[in-house]
Amino acid sequence: MPNVYIDGPPADVEVKRTLAKDVTDAVAGAYKLPPAAITVVIKENPAENVAHAGCLLCDARADEKE
Repeated sequence: MPNVYIDGPPADVEVKRTLAKDVTDAVAGAYKLPPAAITVVIKENPAENVAHAGCLLCDARADEKE
């Protein structure tokens, strides 16, 4: 059945609960499946592990603060 993978920044458990429920409901509705058929995997990526345009996000954020 459908698996949904979400890569994003670290978030607290309440945010992840809301995200998991909302994504599950959307996918279940689109596929016309019961929510029990949907799996959501949330992978948290700290800013030091992600780069955009060759620059680590933690460095880009530090530059914005200056």
